[in-house]
Amino acid sequence: MKSQILKIFQSAKDVVSGEALSAALGISRVSVWKHIQKLQECGYDIDAGAKGYRLRSSPDIPYSWEFPDRERGVHYFSEVASTMDIARDMARKGAPHMTVVTAGRQTSGRGRLRRVWHSDDGGLYATVILRPDIPLQWCFRVNFAASLTLCRTIRRETGVAAVVKWPNDILVNGEKLSGMLSEMEAEAGMVSFITVGFGINVNNDPTPVEPAACSLQRLTGAMVSRKALLAAYIDELESYLRYTDFETTINDWKTLNCTIGKQVRVVAMQEISAGLAVDVDPGGALILKLADGSLKKILYGDCMNDENA
Repeated sequence: MKSQILKIFQSAKDVVSGEALSAALGISRVSVWKHIQKLQECGYDIDAGAKGYRLRSSPDIPYSWEFPDRERGVHYFSEVASTMDIARDMARKGAPHMTVVTAGRQTSGRGRLRRVWHSDDGGLYATVILRPDIPLQWCFRVNFAASLTLCRTIRRETGVAAVVKWPNDILVNGEKLSGMLSEMEAEAGMVSFITVGFGINVNNDPTPVEPAACSLQRLTGAMVSRKALLAAYIDELESYLRYTDFETTINDWKTLNCTIGKQVRVVAMQEISAGLAVDVDPGGALILKLADGSLKKILYGDCMNDENA
């Protein structure tokens, strides 16, 4: 009902009477007023007068009703410990493909290697539940597809020249704009579900805790709609997963990468490797050329430019 009311407001050029809303929605004028009050409580600036109602402005909050074709699949929370944890529990209980959990802020957001992802107000924090019908050994391709499509979405929606860093961070001018984390559960050799969590610095300022980070607001000089960015990304990711057979995913990812050709250090749980990043193989592994000329394949880790090289 909220999405229908907002759609009427957005298409109207003038005040919309309670009688007109009642007729269009098939509910009483008292019910209309109750829904208007709920929207006002959620941050919508709606004038209510003798002639009816007028929507002045909407909050940049990804409420489920802001996604008319996906209302049942988008779950917004003002604050959570981690969207990844909620999404994992929902997936285990049968939540369908492309279910989205998003939050205004996280108190225990996490990245790779158990690092903390600071999740202040103004950023976009979400986890998408994916159920691709693929064997276990192909799950890495979904991870690359998720970061590739997020990078494409950011470039298209904001004009910012974002690039991907192995395995799935997104940078602009060498500064971190977005991080991504994926977790997977399998059954009988097939992927049961993959949860892809991401945090994007949109209208927040990450520099007090992450000096080498950036935000879309700083890069564009204007506030960026988190609702529009999330909607565009969900559409882009779903389309890619539906129409791509994953055979070209790694090569597509390489066209937007900033890792190959750079001297890097890769930090894993047990070791640190340094060398020239010469390629990403068809299995998603980073190929390093070490100081002695040998090649080393790295499947997982946190990659960064090697300032000592």
